[in-house]
Amino acid sequence: RRFTSQTDGEARVTRVLREKFPRASAIKVVDISGGCGAMYEIHIESEDFKEKRTVQQHQMVNQALSEEIKSMHGLRIFTSTPKP
Repeated sequence: RRFTSQTDGEARVTRVLREKFPRASAIKVVDISGGCGAMYEIHIESEDFKEKRTVQQHQMVNQALSEEIKSMHGLRIFTSTPKP
């Protein structure tokens, strides 16, 4: 697996998240299925998550990726807000 560049799936998921969360200060998408695109781990830091519970933050990410999720086997989501 290439560590220097993203897989096509990682790039696609990152692009969708950047569109849906333009205020995100950090987005990291990792294909944890060995490159086949079946399972991803997502780390996203955004002001959009302020004042929201973790479950609400994860629902926002799931909603943003609703089309992409249809072809995935699993998804690990880690959300946070920027530190002051």
